[in-house]
Amino acid sequence: MSMSPKAPTGATPPQSPSSPDGNETRKGAFAALASYCLWGILPILFHLLEAAGSVLIVAERTLFSLVLLTAILFFTVGFGEVRALLGDWKKLRVVAVSAALLVGNWLIYIWAVETGQVLEVSFGYFINPLVNVAIGMVLLGERQNRLQTLAIGIAVVAIAIQAAALGGVPYVALSLALTFGFYGFYRKTAPSGPVTGLFAETLLAAPFALAFVAYYTVINGAGVHGDPKLMLLLVLSGPATAIPLLLFAYAIRRLRLTTIGMFQYLAPSIQFLVAVYVFGEELSGTRLLSFALIWLSLMVFSYDGLRQRRLSRA
Repeated sequence: MSMSPKAPTGATPPQSPSSPDGNETRKGAFAALASYCLWGILPILFHLLEAAGSVLIVAERTLFSLVLLTAILFFTVGFGEVRALLGDWKKLRVVAVSAALLVGNWLIYIWAVETGQVLEVSFGYFINPLVNVAIGMVLLGERQNRLQTLAIGIAVVAIAIQAAALGGVPYVALSLALTFGFYGFYRKTAPSGPVTGLFAETLLAAPFALAFVAYYTVINGAGVHGDPKLMLLLVLSGPATAIPLLLFAYAIRRLRLTTIGMFQYLAPSIQFLVAVYVFGEELSGTRLLSFALIWLSLMVFSYDGLRQRRLSRA
């Protein structure tokens, strides 16, 4: 493929930083950076909530996210777009699919943290960029230049080494990568804004969440709700869930899926460090090698982005 300044066919051409498109791209990049850093440290919160159980945590974070999103909509754009979205069956089906993918991802993620598999969670989100690349190429017609292809190839090697270190099929990692990869695709193509779309997804999941909380209360009484510390952490799970997702939804509408894919190395890198230095999971030489290769992949991709920006300015 040509290495000339012209952008590859089907890709988003580089924008001047002073252009409106360039400003939007920069804003999307900052939003992506913030969302993935927050996701990187999220296992610490769910580890502290281990006594609540993964299903109850997902139910509670859904309900408290809905409360926060309702307040955001009330004080910003209002509920007009939400009513229009919920009244359109075709659009509602897309939201229902993205909501199901999101809740499924949450359940797998929290269960993995509870069972001491944060390294495999990290591995899953290392795979996720490759899922985004595949979706972008197959469904959106995005193409890669030579350096981008090299970066992806290094990532593939790193992931193969990580899989060998884990031994067997990494079902948790694959499930996390696929559910969040397709969630990103649906959010990119969804006919709604970041807050409206996430509110609609959460609203559709809320009845199931409320039913489970009611069932838990009937069976266990107050249970973890009677512990002030755990209750506070459950309340905090709402903003801890909604804020990174809002930033992600903002970023995904302004960046190519392949660019988003490379940003996603940040969260698993932080999760990797949390797993080793906070939770004390074993770090083998093979896993360390794969970690180094993942960062090398990111460096190649970042260099290519800077190179294309310089060519665009010239």
